[in-house]
Amino acid sequence: MAFDAPATRPANPRFSSGPCAKPPVFTLDALSDAALGRSHRAAIGKAKLKDAIEITREILGVPADYKIGIVPASDTGAVEMAMWNLLGARKVEMLAWESFGAGWVTDVVKQLKIEAEVKTADYGEIVDLASVDFDNDVVFTWNGTTSGVRVPNGDWIAADRAGLTICDATSAAFAMDLPWDKLDVTTFSWQKVLGGEAAHGMLILSPRAVERLESYTPAWPLPKIFRLTKGGKLIDGIFTGATINTPSMLAVEDYLVALNWAKSVGGLKGLIARADANTGVIADFVASHDWIANLATDPATASNTSVCLKFTDDRIQDGAAFAKAVAKRLEAEGVALDIGAYRDAPAGLRIWCGGTVETADLQALMPWLEWAFEAEIAAQ
Repeated sequence: MAFDAPATRPANPRFSSGPCAKPPVFTLDALSDAALGRSHRAAIGKAKLKDAIEITREILGVPADYKIGIVPASDTGAVEMAMWNLLGARKVEMLAWESFGAGWVTDVVKQLKIEAEVKTADYGEIVDLASVDFDNDVVFTWNGTTSGVRVPNGDWIAADRAGLTICDATSAAFAMDLPWDKLDVTTFSWQKVLGGEAAHGMLILSPRAVERLESYTPAWPLPKIFRLTKGGKLIDGIFTGATINTPSMLAVEDYLVALNWAKSVGGLKGLIARADANTGVIADFVASHDWIANLATDPATASNTSVCLKFTDDRIQDGAAFAKAVAKRLEAEGVALDIGAYRDAPAGLRIWCGGTVETADLQALMPWLEWAFEAEIAAQ
């Protein structure tokens, strides 16, 4: 049985969850001011790196006494740098409900071999946040990129905590309101919500985290690329643009372009509103179609960036094969690229809804999703 394809196509079919879509105004010409062929330690390089830090502070509302550093190896580098430097001073609680959180558990338990209480939840669920003991250091993801499940807010985090909170916020920063007074270490990467280029991470430290760094020496050796202190004092240059290793000045320019675009759409509030509008398109579609559902079981914890969907129709014979076929059909039509579920996640689709995606493109995609579903049901 043949099905008529929808008439309207998304203008930009890039719905990947990382690297994510560039800002809609992006052109290669926008990078013409990049400090290419110049040292990142020259005045022009330092100025651009410092601008990247301070505009990040401005948009996200990071307090003036928090340190913001540009570090190597994307969000993974930033999280691991934090864990290798800070953990081991007291017991640790590890919270995980998707693959990246599970990776941080492996780092702590199997690599650092730290005593840790591990709390996990299945994909689509979240751990019991009320059970967390903040006398411990707590490591968690704000938004589970591969499960589409996020913490609802920061109310569950104790204001008078004795331990540190280490938050992987890579698919939350610039799309969700992060309560800085509840976060001691926050990390993210450029290639997520702002659609920047890969391989650079951001490390944000509260005064409490800095105090730990300067008063505690971990029992294990630290490679040069992880070292944040020297002689018991914070290496402050890292947080003013003197990066540990050589950054790509082309990627820095791209991040600056994205930051300035973010300011033009209303800063953090504007970015959150764009992501919420995008998520609303999918939520309305799911509510009116009984063959698809959000992987997140509780709407209060459903992500507004990495929206994960599962097929629920009883006619589907092989869920994994069916989901892959739908994603492949949409890619072949050029209407949705890279929207298959993450390899460790349940079978389904994952559609990025961060602020760089235009709502009109998601509105155009939904009829195509129904078309591809019906075509694959008929093809079984």
